[in-house]
Amino acid sequence: MATLRKFVGEVLRARRVAQGLTLRDVSARARVSLGYISEVERGQKEASSELLAALCAALDVPMSKVLVDVSSLLEIEEGADAALASLSSIGVSRSGGVSVSAA
Repeated sequence: MATLRKFVGEVLRARRVAQGLTLRDVSARARVSLGYISEVERGQKEASSELLAALCAALDVPMSKVLVDVSSLLEIEEGADAALASLSSIGVSRSGGVSVSAA
């Protein structure tokens, strides 16, 4: 699930930046390569539970808080997707009016 991977990376990066830490700082604290952390933050690599635990410890944030933040982002996206899916069509009439048909 690429969305989950993306949101985990976004939350970790936001936490790191909010603390004024560099990738190098987190890399040293977590004993994980800087390049791998960068790929996780960009959503290119999936963080294992062990890696996530190490990054959370390096950021001094409970893993549960990171997962709650990720869950909140997923909830927002799922709500937006559901709202879009409920619209079966959007049309423009000849007079320029817009009509929306619900599914």
